[in-house]
Formats: sequence, structure tokens, C-alpha cells
Amino acid sequence: MAEDVLKAVLDTLDRIIQDDSVPRNVRKVANEIKSDLLNEKENIAVKAATAISTLEDLSSDPNLPMHVRTLIWNLSSLLEKLTVEK
Repeated sequence: MAEDVLKAVLDTLDRIIQDDSVPRNVRKVANEIKSDLLNEKENIAVKAATAISTLEDLSSDPNLPMHVRTLIWNLSSLLEKLTVEK
């Protein structure tokens, strides 16, 4: 279950990273989140919580296109599943 959620999160992050309509700073943050999530040294729940916090800050950017904001909200929802799984 956690692997499926993580794969969905990584796929969505890839969509954001590869979308040229997304501001460069947002693509950079998405890439950093992806790298952090792929780091196996830390607990997935901690990594997911950190990513949620970063995404919340990012979603408040007024220059963010609405479709990207929606993707970020969906990502946060998926990541919340990882913070509660055991």
C-alpha cells in the first residue's frame, strides 16, 4: 500500500517537474521533495510530513497556476496517507 502511494506521489512530482508552465522555483522544490522521498536513510513518515509542510508553503504562492495548485493539494493528500501508515 505505501509503495503504491509513494509511486503515485513520485509520478505527480514528475508531472510538475516536467511541466514547462510551472514556475522554475516550483519545479526546483518538487525535485528536492522527490530526492528527499527517495532517500532511504530516513523514515518515510518523517519525509512525508516534511514534504507536506513544504508543499503547504508552496501552494500559497499567488503566481502558482491553478492546475499546479490542485496537483499540490492532491500530493499533500497522498502524503498524509504515508504519515499514518505503519
